[in-house]
Amino acid sequence: MKKIGLLSDTHGYWDERYLKYFEPCDEIWHAGDIGSLELAGRLAAFRPLRAVYGNIDGLDIRQTYPQVQRFTLEGTDVLMKHIGGYPGKYDPSVRGMLKARPPRLFISGHSHILKVKYDPAFGLLHINPGAAGLSGFHKVRTLVRFEIGQGQFRNLEVIELGNRGQEEPGAE
Repeated sequence: MKKIGLLSDTHGYWDERYLKYFEPCDEIWHAGDIGSLELAGRLAAFRPLRAVYGNIDGLDIRQTYPQVQRFTLEGTDVLMKHIGGYPGKYDPSVRGMLKARPPRLFISGHSHILKVKYDPAFGLLHINPGAAGLSGFHKVRTLVRFEIGQGQFRNLEVIELGNRGQEEPGAE
């Protein structure tokens, strides 16, 4: 089992609590709209980072991180894409991938809406960690932690970082 720290939509906003909450994690995954290579570098210096670029990310991030990541971790097929939709309303850009070869776990961001939902049609778990940054319309900033192994997911936690309009000490 590996413990994963998952975030999305930081839009370049750094919060020291990312490191606090991801301390017990083996890897960090960023589901796009990273906002700056500096932020990605700080995460990658702390724990191994898997990331995809999002629609606000510039050329520097797009040259560093792919639009889609598909990988196997602990015997579990994972697909991550920033704009992906959710069960019942998948984005057209991922529908073909899901139909051809559904992953066990599908990660997306973009909506700024925290959502964890099982999709029985594809036999997959979908996670959108919401938004960890300040930009957007979300009310509460969120992160997700969970354990993954052999197609199983355990101890999923939603971490609230506070209201979007409220900066915390140690945040930049």
